[in-house]
Amino acid sequence: MKLLKVVAIVVALGFIILLASMCGEPEKAQAQEKAAALDKASPKTAFSYVGLKKCKPCHLKYQYNKWKEDPHAKAYTELASPKSLEVAKKLGLKEEPQKSAQCLSCHVTGYGAAENLKKDVTLEEGVSCEGCHGPGSSYWPMSVMKDLAAGKGDAKAVGLLAQTEESCKKCHNQKSPTYKPFDFKKALPVVAHAYPKEETK
Repeated sequence: MKLLKVVAIVVALGFIILLASMCGEPEKAQAQEKAAALDKASPKTAFSYVGLKKCKPCHLKYQYNKWKEDPHAKAYTELASPKSLEVAKKLGLKEEPQKSAQCLSCHVTGYGAAENLKKDVTLEEGVSCEGCHGPGSSYWPMSVMKDLAAGKGDAKAVGLLAQTEESCKKCHNQKSPTYKPFDFKKALPVVAHAYPKEETK
């Protein structure tokens, strides 16, 4: 009789475990499908962030100095300001803004990228060159940049991205707790930093 009870308990437990695993299968399958879709939508690249130290030497006079005076350059340090701390408090953030994923995702370059792809970029850079132009490991060499400037080669193939309204609105949108209406056509000339025409001849 005791043996029958033990067998019945073991069978019941096995049935419960089987049901539990079956219940979890649809969720697991959905998660796998979602991951596969994201994987397909995001092409694999070996582009990595090289940081300001690689961009600055060739782009010092116009681009770097213009960026340095721009709010993008101060995006990370701004997170430590009294205003940012107040916003974080209102949002109920459990950590300070300079450590919050919610803030860092738009206030630093390369946030969310794999660690091995952003080892040469620092938080202190804020939103630097590669934050808008894409990871520079394949396009930063002078020879590549000269070819692209001369109309040779494919910028996208080396990871050099064009600035579009869509790319800017990944951060300049209503999800931002300090959002102000964003007009791409007006904003772009404010941050533009192309060489003067006489320099490109």
